[in-house]
Amino acid sequence: MNDIDRKYDKIKDYFENKNRMSLDFKISQIANLEKNLKKYEDEIYQALQKDLNKSKTESYMTEFSVVIEEIKSIKKNIHKILKTKKSFPALSQLPASLKIIREAYGSVLIVSPWNYPLVLSISPLVAAIAGGNTCLLKLSDYSKNISELISKICYESFEDGLVEVVIGGRNENEIIFGKKFDYIFFTGSPNLGKIVMSKAAENLTPLTLELGGKSPCVVEKTADIQKTAKRIAFGKLINSGQTCVAPDYIYAQRDIKAELIDSIINEINISIPSINYFKNDFGKIINKNHFDRLFSLIDENKLIDIPGKKYPDDYIFPDLNKIHPLLIEESDHESQLMNEEIFGPIFPILEWKCESDLFEGLKRHEKPLAMYIFTNDKSFTDNLLSNVDSGGVCINDTLIHMASSKAPFGGVGNSGLGNYHGKWSLKTFTRERTILKKWWKFDIKYRYQPYSDEIFNILKKLLK
Repeated sequence: MNDIDRKYDKIKDYFENKNRMSLDFKISQIANLEKNLKKYEDEIYQALQKDLNKSKTESYMTEFSVVIEEIKSIKKNIHKILKTKKSFPALSQLPASLKIIREAYGSVLIVSPWNYPLVLSISPLVAAIAGGNTCLLKLSDYSKNISELISKICYESFEDGLVEVVIGGRNENEIIFGKKFDYIFFTGSPNLGKIVMSKAAENLTPLTLELGGKSPCVVEKTADIQKTAKRIAFGKLINSGQTCVAPDYIYAQRDIKAELIDSIINEINISIPSINYFKNDFGKIINKNHFDRLFSLIDENKLIDIPGKKYPDDYIFPDLNKIHPLLIEESDHESQLMNEEIFGPIFPILEWKCESDLFEGLKRHEKPLAMYIFTNDKSFTDNLLSNVDSGGVCINDTLIHMASSKAPFGGVGNSGLGNYHGKWSLKTFTRERTILKKWWKFDIKYRYQPYSDEIFNILKKLLK
């Protein structure tokens, strides 16, 4: 028996032997996790710095604080969401009592990616445990340092067999997806999401897919261009663009495109004030394969000059796995750069003249995980929302729509299936189960055979 088989059997056995975890027990396990996350807070920052060169500030803002807020939200909502709800039976069910309970699915699989390894593993894990499930947590070996620390924290926090952790890549995924789980929660690329969904279909396993796509930034002429540039740059530069909801490309109205480009260049220079800051403090691309893929997307002939910088010397740093943020003048939706999620610090900029051209251009791509709209024109916003679909929408900013436990986060179509965050996470990892208890005292004789026209007429009046 290999290590994955052993861990899989442990979570299955644990659920079978303790499939009615008490509320107090679940809360105690989550409290243990919260305590250990705070205990290892400094080590978390160090591990994220080693894997992705994330600064302490960025790690706290985009990972640690989000996880702690999610834990607080789960603890706040667990009693309300998991509470048994009574309902009045339908006439056809009387006399009876009717209730709806929320139950765990059983043994669940959570697959988290490397780009936000703490928040995208712990946030769903907390909800899975709160819902009463056992869990096999699959972590990426690309972000090895933080994955090993998360594993250590889990084994120190949870009762043996409640959560088991596997760190690995494609080989481990192949073994894991060959097993039957009661629910699957997967975060990754759309291409991998299709594979996961096909594997889940073999066992009719329900699942949530949090994927990605080409999330556009639509900029209309009434927007505050300086603030627009600042907020777009923020969303793209966080984690060196390796964010599932990062602004993938900019779609600017012709009237303000030149001003927007100048403003974005200015914001890049402010955000990266020196080459030393870039080399020491700016995020790195996770590995050489991803670096090479991003480098292959850059068309030097379309590069927009940043004054004082020369390509490639001031942009491309293979020894550091770093690419300095750069802008590409793009006009073709069919180019290589516009045909895959970028996942890096490259800004393609296109222009639109009229709304019909804008809608046509946006619809050439699959439905994205996010759409960003910069405007002061409400009718423009309403028209865009009614014509173009996406996962979440953020108006006049980037990223922050997903940074709260008070609203659901999820994609649509190619960008995902299902949602989570806060109380929605609890709903994701539990199912509603109807329980009807029929009374012995009274029975409606007309529902029993043999049937007749007289019985038909009586039932039709009763159940009308």
